[in-house]
Amino acid sequence: MMLVQKIVNPIFRSSFNIAWLIIIAFSLLGLIGILSHDMWRDELNPWLIVRDSESFGDLIANIKYEGHPLLWYFCLALLRKIVDNPVIMQIFHLAIAISSVTLFCLYSPFNYQQKFLFSFGFFPFYEYLLISRNYAFSMLFIFGFCAVFASRKKTYIYLAILLGLLANSSAYALLVAFCLALTLLVEFCFDIEHRNQYLNQNQKYDLLLSAGIIIFSFILSAYIIAPPADSYLHGGLNSGWVNQLDLRNLFRSIGRLFGSYFLIIPTHKRWLDLIVCAFIALFIAALTVIKLSKKPFALFLYITGNSVILAFTYLRFAGMPRHFGHLYLILIAGLWLGSYYQDSPFLINKFSIKPKTIKIGKKWHYIAFMIILYVQFFGGIAFFAKDLLIPFSASRETAKYIQKSQLNNDVIVASRDANMAALSGYLDRKFYYPELQRMGSFTLFKSGRQEVEQAEVLRQINSLLTNQPDENKILLILNKPLNANQQELKILPIKNFEKAWVNDERYYLYWVDKV
Repeated sequence: MMLVQKIVNPIFRSSFNIAWLIIIAFSLLGLIGILSHDMWRDELNPWLIVRDSESFGDLIANIKYEGHPLLWYFCLALLRKIVDNPVIMQIFHLAIAISSVTLFCLYSPFNYQQKFLFSFGFFPFYEYLLISRNYAFSMLFIFGFCAVFASRKKTYIYLAILLGLLANSSAYALLVAFCLALTLLVEFCFDIEHRNQYLNQNQKYDLLLSAGIIIFSFILSAYIIAPPADSYLHGGLNSGWVNQLDLRNLFRSIGRLFGSYFLIIPTHKRWLDLIVCAFIALFIAALTVIKLSKKPFALFLYITGNSVILAFTYLRFAGMPRHFGHLYLILIAGLWLGSYYQDSPFLINKFSIKPKTIKIGKKWHYIAFMIILYVQFFGGIAFFAKDLLIPFSASRETAKYIQKSQLNNDVIVASRDANMAALSGYLDRKFYYPELQRMGSFTLFKSGRQEVEQAEVLRQINSLLTNQPDENKILLILNKPLNANQQELKILPIKNFEKAWVNDERYYLYWVDKV
């Protein structure tokens, strides 16, 4: 009850301050942005998996091919019971982003300028707002963890629940949850005063129950993420493990830290780009280490979080902004948690760090941090505006044309299947996929699915028209212009939809019938 009061009271005390202006502006602009956003396959494929899985067991089996834990899919299943329209997924995702920014603006230790710049930065205002995916949970649960961090003096239950939810959000969120849990464990083991205070105020079951929640959640997440034997391209992880020293890959991985801060991914083919970006990233990391040198446990989180994610980046998967954005969240979380601790001379004395070094390091860290926030801010505004002006995918425009032209009741052959999930979601129907040689909606990269060329697509259409004489013609949708031909078929172009941010989600419509 006291925790609830501590959370609620600042909300009412802050009713008319700058924090609420930031939250309101973010919410209104976010609503405009997300309703204008044209969803693409990575957003609607999970929706289709939930929609078209034949049973609960079938749903679990399908999720295991996705490379993600359960939480997002279970949320989508609940949302479908309310409204069977993917727009509700976007509204839910907007609520996640608003909640995250609200926690950040009301409870983080940053000043209002920093809160404003962060809130409208690339990750909160674009990547984890407009694109409706499970990664937005990372920001929500990490900030929730930071906001209630002080509760650990009396109970670990709240933090354990948040870690459990975070672990079941995504694979990267699982890595962050592991580092946060490890930080709690290190603090409990080495901070005698905190441990005694906690043990004197709590029942024995609190620690056991909290540990049980965390362990169970981590095991569940790892079990679901583990790919089935016949999975390929599992979450994009088709390159295998790196089991030898590769300097280019090492600099490329460190470049992801640079990318998470400055939104520029260095070209891995150019050594100069890799070296310069790696040097800047490591320099900022060193400044952050100096900044947190008097906060050993927050420093432990920052070092561990970066090390674990960068190790995964090097060994397994370079990732995209939505993935290595977690490195940016680690920076924010480390600075946030540092505000809970009194200055400790332990590391200063142990490594004989001079006060002048600390002073200079903090000064330059502030400058670097503000530069990062400004880069993130301008990146967020630019990408948000671009999404308003240019459709992310041509799927919604294509779906509207098909519905307006009353083509949705025709037999539709669509290829490539993996690029058609958005169309299937908007049209609320299945297509015939040549890659599967049957009707389908979502795509799982597993045995039984085969990539096909356009000539094979036309061959299958010819077979469909031959074996089903009632069908006079078939609507063909491709994500590339048709370059193949077949003498037995008459092919008539209908319309092209080429205005899209994602290159392979531009659509080309054709009528196909027998000669």
